[in-house]
Amino acid sequence: MNSLQPFHLAFPVKDLSETKEFYTQVLGCTLGRSSDHWIDFNLFGHQVVAHLKPEEVGKVKTSDVDEKQVPVRHFGIVLDWDKWHEFSKDLKEKSVKFLIEPYIRFKGEVGEQATMFFLDPSGNALEFKSFKDPQMLFKS
Repeated sequence: MNSLQPFHLAFPVKDLSETKEFYTQVLGCTLGRSSDHWIDFNLFGHQVVAHLKPEEVGKVKTSDVDEKQVPVRHFGIVLDWDKWHEFSKDLKEKSVKFLIEPYIRFKGEVGEQATMFFLDPSGNALEFKSFKDPQMLFKS
């Protein structure tokens, strides 16, 4: 059986303190190493690193997908179906402001999936999604 290897992603932020609070308190990440200029987070087993670079934080550009404005640059996790529903409920209870509210795409069809988009405090777009049938992740 194949096991996924953790990915590594680095991204710019405008303030490390608010970033640390958001990723730990809202998303539930645990902390890794850090310095005065960056923080490692464990995001569902993956290493994401916030680098203090306020000049690199920019406006979110979107593209029209299913009549919704989806941020072109975004990252996130594909969760299992039940975990996605629990996570979206938790985010709503924490009053996360969604760019795209949690919803089900292709309901009852091949490729049925759940998705939601929101921004971190620096404007980095995150998408968390799930497939009703995980085998559909890479199916065309």
